[in-house]
Amino acid sequence: MTTTLNTLADHYVDELAALDPCLAAVMGIAGQEHHLTDYSPQAAQARTDLARRTLKALDDTPTTSDAERIAAAVLRERLTTDIALADADAYGTLLDTLDGPVQRLRHAIGLLDQGPATDWDALLARLRALPATLTGLHQSLQAARHRGRIAPHRQVTRNAQDCRGMRPYLAGLPTHHADGPLRHALDQAAAAANEALTGFATYLTHDLAPHAPRHDAVGADRYHLGVREFLGTRLDLEETYAWGWEELTRIQHETAQAAARIAPGEPVPAVLAALDRDPRHHITDATAFRTWLQDLADRTITDLDGTHFHIPPPLRHIDCRTTATDGPACYLAPSEDLSRPGTLFWPLPDPHTPTPTWTVPSTMFHEAVPGHHLQLGTTTLNTTTLNRFQRLSCELHPGHCEGWGLYAERLMDELGYFADPAHRLGMLAGGQQLRAARIVLDIGLHLRLPIPPGTGFHDGERWTPQLARDFLTHHCALNPPAFVAFEIDRYLGRPGQALAYKLGEKVWLEARDTARRRDGTAFDLKQFHRHALDLGPMGLDLLRTELTRDTARTTRHLP
Repeated sequence: MTTTLNTLADHYVDELAALDPCLAAVMGIAGQEHHLTDYSPQAAQARTDLARRTLKALDDTPTTSDAERIAAAVLRERLTTDIALADADAYGTLLDTLDGPVQRLRHAIGLLDQGPATDWDALLARLRALPATLTGLHQSLQAARHRGRIAPHRQVTRNAQDCRGMRPYLAGLPTHHADGPLRHALDQAAAAANEALTGFATYLTHDLAPHAPRHDAVGADRYHLGVREFLGTRLDLEETYAWGWEELTRIQHETAQAAARIAPGEPVPAVLAALDRDPRHHITDATAFRTWLQDLADRTITDLDGTHFHIPPPLRHIDCRTTATDGPACYLAPSEDLSRPGTLFWPLPDPHTPTPTWTVPSTMFHEAVPGHHLQLGTTTLNTTTLNRFQRLSCELHPGHCEGWGLYAERLMDELGYFADPAHRLGMLAGGQQLRAARIVLDIGLHLRLPIPPGTGFHDGERWTPQLARDFLTHHCALNPPAFVAFEIDRYLGRPGQALAYKLGEKVWLEARDTARRRDGTAFDLKQFHRHALDLGPMGLDLLRTELTRDTARTTRHLP
């Protein structure tokens, strides 16, 4: 499918990957495995210049089909948003705790770590590049400091912690699988990288942190930019804040009903604690847990293929792995050449500690099938109607991506896959409730809004990080204190991103309901899903428009 527009999009992907190899790694773009991103001020300007040039070329490129119209709208939305963020110096401070440069560097190196199958030359190149990359990041942070721009204190100190946390990982890379001289070079490069990480952490802690502001809230103007970046929509923030409270109340009521099915009369926290202790919902061996995960994924794919979804053959298997790390489970889409399969990483910090399983199915449906594995894999394979930028830009549209993941959980509930009451309670208490709380906290913290009267939680007070911790601890009791602390830092470091889940789910559900009402008995859920995923990733406003525009065609007979 070669057109002028698609050629432009392909060239943009190639140039972007060369200027930002760490982003290329996240997006699954092949060809930059020997490089890391240059985070210097000059390189940041080069990336903005690329966006401006491409936008000018896009404006001069006519569209000749419906597919091209959508493709142009998706690319234009991303380019104009990136330029707006650059013009506002939104990322001049560069540090956040979820997906900033430090986290992307760790991810770019970790992706190459494949044990005996590791591409040792690529790993060596990235390890050797790490010190210079940190030097460029240091330069950018210093330049921003001279402009009066320093990341908030919590972001600075958390990034220093992440640098120190990367050191034992690099020291433990399985270089013994490499041959002779190459192994020696790898060990030397890892040692030099660790020395650079130590120096950068020291700079953050002793030089930058003492001058970093303690005030975290970004205010409405910057927050609207975050919503535009992560959701591709425009919101009435106070109206959305009120909806978040309503949604949280609704889910809490649903959670209480689900808990009563398991232990009538017992408070929800007591039911959750009892499930955590229940040996019927434990797997004690890490190998057995991985086998259980893989079996759950395989069975779900077999059940759904041909009924509610069409699952292409390359996506009928997902590689489930466990990792000795902290953090949430995460999914990595297949590479564009399919040399790397879709992979689910499940953290098991202590493989000898029993793992509760009652919250696992909802997470698997979110991350695997019918969630991200089907969504991102379908996009990767769709070379018929999507250009390369569309196929690889899922990570740039969290509202679309995470909204689908949460929609997948709700869909599986509707289809009867939470027949075990414990699994359904896990979906509600372990996922839905947290995502609704994020709406309240993310907007409330950054706009410093008052807590509405009648909530029973510090009515009338304005949000602070400490109140947010207390709120999450109270409303999301499944999560340990370290997770709660990370969540607060996350919200304050990436304004707007936490809304992607619930507001994205809302758009998917509303679009499906619109299709069902309009098409009546002709509505076909499988065809709706097929068309919706074939549209590819995009902002939520555009998604709503396209699903509404094409509803009549969508749910009948697609070619």
